[in-house]
Amino acid sequence: MFYLASTETAGPASLAFPAMLAGLKAASEETRLRVLVLLAHGELSVTDLTDILGQSQPRISRHLRLMTEAGLLDRRREGSWVFFRLARGGSAGPLARALAGGVDRGDPVLTDDRARLAAVRAAHARNAEAFFARHAADWDRIRSLHAPEAAVEAAVLEAVGPQPLRALLDLGTGTGRMLALLGPRAERAVGVDVSPAMLAIARAKMREADLSHVELRHGDILAPPVERDAFDLVLVHQVLHVLDDPARAVREAARALRPGGRLLVVDFAPHAIESLRDSAAHRRLGFPHEAMAGFFEDAGLDMGLHRDLRPPREGEHQLTVSIWLGRDRRVRTDAPMRGVDLDVTRDQEVA
Repeated sequence: MFYLASTETAGPASLAFPAMLAGLKAASEETRLRVLVLLAHGELSVTDLTDILGQSQPRISRHLRLMTEAGLLDRRREGSWVFFRLARGGSAGPLARALAGGVDRGDPVLTDDRARLAAVRAAHARNAEAFFARHAADWDRIRSLHAPEAAVEAAVLEAVGPQPLRALLDLGTGTGRMLALLGPRAERAVGVDVSPAMLAIARAKMREADLSHVELRHGDILAPPVERDAFDLVLVHQVLHVLDDPARAVREAARALRPGGRLLVVDFAPHAIESLRDSAAHRRLGFPHEAMAGFFEDAGLDMGLHRDLRPPREGEHQLTVSIWLGRDRRVRTDAPMRGVDLDVTRDQEVA
């Protein structure tokens, strides 16, 4: 047996000789090792990797297939796109992380790879920001095309419950709709968005609603300019699907929570409307519950609620909206979270 430090258990994780040999063989090529190091920075698509590494799609796909078969990578298809990440589980997951983390990050080749990764992600962010800037004035109308906003807002209020809020944080606040909805119940409220155009509209909304205690900040959801351990409720409303690394966004949101605080995520359930990638800057075509549960687990959150809000009719732009509510597990309480046992996930469907 070969032993690896495990992040999932208190003791070492062992890997059988055949699995170890298969994993090492799969990683023992320059491009494959570079891919492992890149994926240590977060999930990437095949297109992202071809752009970063400057190699053909068939060549990159072959490398990815070999490492996936060896258990080093997890593969997820989403419409016509395929995303890869370092394996979260399985016997070879610790090996993948050990290999990616054991390489000298100061190597010139890896330094260049990180620079190209940053450039690719910056291009994605510019495309999304340009879309938001073009459509900031009618963003609420655009969102209403995808799901009945009144039903979503009612479900958000029900999930949050009637209790007052000490400190509220809305990450990716956009035009400030969630701040207008929940801000009156908060002693302190902060909204963060990367788009100045969106923030300008949000500020106007706050003035109209006489919410002078709401503070709006320009910043990235992946590095939010907020205090750690400071908020009892954090919202991420219809943001994750435009991000390259939604798992990191959930982790950053969780870091802002006070012990025992709650994270509410609202986003789309899986769908197949490929046109939204171009027309609305969507990077992800929704999220299955299993993926979101994994994001919450990695962020140290207990999943308390999963609810699906289906559109009243079928149509090209009629999407199901999902709501997930989790609690920071640093504090356990006997108080109910809207009647939900935090140790049991409740799946609901609302027509």
